[in-house]
Amino acid sequence: MKYAKTHEWVLVNGKSARIGVSDYAQQQLTDIVFVELPEVGSRVEKGKSFGVIESVKAVEDVYAPVSGKVIAKNQKVLDSPEMINNDPYNAWLIEIEIENPKELDELMTPEEYKKFLESESH
Repeated sequence: MKYAKTHEWVLVNGKSARIGVSDYAQQQLTDIVFVELPEVGSRVEKGKSFGVIESVKAVEDVYAPVSGKVIAKNQKVLDSPEMINNDPYNAWLIEIEIENPKELDELMTPEEYKKFLESESH
């Protein structure tokens, strides 16, 4: 699993990857009530917003950690957004076909992400 500074995670499986939000992100948002995701077949671009997560206290954009074509979106999360609060690492948002695998090298490992969070909180 790799992480972006905008608190999304990426789990790579061959040429595809699932994208979701980190535990830290769901804790900051608190009770998630709505999720908006792109259509299957659309393209997401690294660093650009691809969706929205709405909680009782905020509306936040979700950013693509890598570029690619959307090959699936998680209907269960659309139907039950609170799944993200309960289990953010199983409640993936979209699955993409990775366009440029080199973009993955720019993301953080779990250890680097943990250090990043520690530096953010000080």
